[in-house]
Formats: sequence, structure tokens, C-alpha cells
Amino acid sequence: MNDDHYKEKLSDAAFKVCRLAATEQPFSGLYNDHWLAGTYACACCDKPLFRSEHKFNAGCGWPSFFNSIAGQVAYLEDNSHNMQRTEIQCIHCQSHLGHVFDDGPKPTGKRYCVNSLSLSFQPQTLNEK
Repeated sequence: MNDDHYKEKLSDAAFKVCRLAATEQPFSGLYNDHWLAGTYACACCDKPLFRSEHKFNAGCGWPSFFNSIAGQVAYLEDNSHNMQRTEIQCIHCQSHLGHVFDDGPKPTGKRYCVNSLSLSFQPQTLNEK
């Protein structure tokens, strides 16, 4: 898909985050304080990325997960803003999700710090429990 498709699908703010690697304001996102059971998917291509049971409150202002769904997230070196970080993207459409850090809880020690605007949520159904 090209960016014209995403300009039609996404809000202006979500387009800036997902396709231009912007960052939403901390504590502003829909999923920062969201605790329902289900799956968080890519806002661009709807592929599953994170499970609610891996979400935790990092207090950083963005949804945080200690694990991603295997094989769904790409990791890229990011040296922007005079920092050395690891950017995370959707493996399917290269949508910018956020960054991953090594200061998360056990068992992984990872903190996937994700923009709410890069996600959609699919609630768990009664059959999935």
C-alpha cells in the first residue's frame, strides 16, 4: 500500500505517527489507560501486534507491553534526536509503532512503548477465554 491509501484510512494525527514516525503527546492516547482483554493490532493493516495480557502500566504516558506477538514487530536502529534507540514497526506494513527499551518488567525486561494512534483494539470474545 502507498501512503495515499493511509491518508484516506487514518486521521491526520495517526498518519503523522504511523507513516512519518511522529510521537503522540504522553498521556493523551486512547490506549494508555486501557485494560480490557483482547488484542492490539496495527492501525494501518489490522495485523495483530500485542496481547492485553502483556500490557503493563509503565507510567510513561504511552501504552506499554513487555512482549509482542512473535514475528509481528520489526526492530530498527534509530539515532534521531541525538539518542540511540530501537524503533519498532509493524512487520507487514512498516508502520511506526514507537520504541522498545530494556527497562521493562520480568519475564522479558522489555518495554514496548507504543503510540495509541498506531493501534486498534480487538476485544476478546467469550469463545476466546
